Amino acid sequence: MKTPIRVAVTGAAGQIGYSLLFRIASGAMFGPEQPVILQLIEAPIEKAMKALEGVVMELDDCAFPLLKGTVMTDDANVGFKDANWCLLVGAKPRGPGMERADLLKDNGRIFIGQGKVIDAVAADNARVAVVGNPANTNCMIAASQAKRLPADRFTAMVRLDQNRAQSQLAKKAGVDLTAVKDIFIYGNHSPTMFPAFAHATIGGKPATSVITDSVWLQGPFCETVGKRGAAIIAARGASSAASAANALVDHVRSLVTPGAIHSVAVKSNGAYGFDANVWAGMPVRTTTPGSYEVIQGYAMDDFAKSKIAATNKELVDERAMVAEMIA
Repeated sequence: MKTPIRVAVTGAAGQIGYSLLFRIASGAMFGPEQPVILQLIEAPIEKAMKALEGVVMELDDCAFPLLKGTVMTDDANVGFKDANWCLLVGAKPRGPGMERADLLKDNGRIFIGQGKVIDAVAADNARVAVVGNPANTNCMIAASQAKRLPADRFTAMVRLDQNRAQSQLAKKAGVDLTAVKDIFIYGNHSPTMFPAFAHATIGGKPATSVITDSVWLQGPFCETVGKRGAAIIAARGASSAASAANALVDHVRSLVTPGAIHSVAVKSNGAYGFDANVWAGMPVRTTTPGSYEVIQGYAMDDFAKSKIAATNKELVDERAMVAEMIA
């Protein structure tokens, strides 16, 4: 059997964490032959730590053959110690009347601290995946604190948007989900993100030749994908948790699968017209487990360029809001 890898998870007793941990322990994230040790991090609050204790009891009761140990802690130095993967799920939610700038700064302090600790104590091959919103900018903040780990080790999740877009295209075309390929997400994980439908295929044909309703593609389709999270909150009275956890499983699984082509938010380095210093969703190809290359060269029409410009502006504005924190 392979040597266990250490997987640190923040917000481990939260809704997403609860949907996520059993998937990791079952082998869904790293494969059926890769044992794991879960290093579970929660806030230093008695209620949160008590809830985490219950989650670990359930993990024990599942008797997962691949789960070789668990760590429960409210100390980031303990939780991230020697971690090979750091899954940053926990973040402060936006409260009533809270401005986005305030949310960015509150979470900025959290992710500055986590970025420093990960850089100091995580394994030399550590990879970081950020889910806590605003995910792109939180990822940028954490990466800004790293001196040892390079920027390409830090990714943010736009896979939930990709999954949502794939599902919407399949429903509109009346085809099986698996018929939809190469639907990529550009930009921020927010309502400004752009699902690049012109590059997608349905049953091997250009999506725009199967779905000829350009008004739907440019309007309701983009809006539905971008605002799906808000629609789920309105419907169930709570934010999407199971689908977010599932998307994180997909995000990491694709990043450890050579040849996989998928959407990830990475440091743009100027690709597709994004500011070089923001983390933006774009198509990548996994090269070796944990490493990737941005797929360059997709042509953008005027509509796509306008959407990318809008989401880039939001990312640049977010960076400006926290500039003094990461200087």
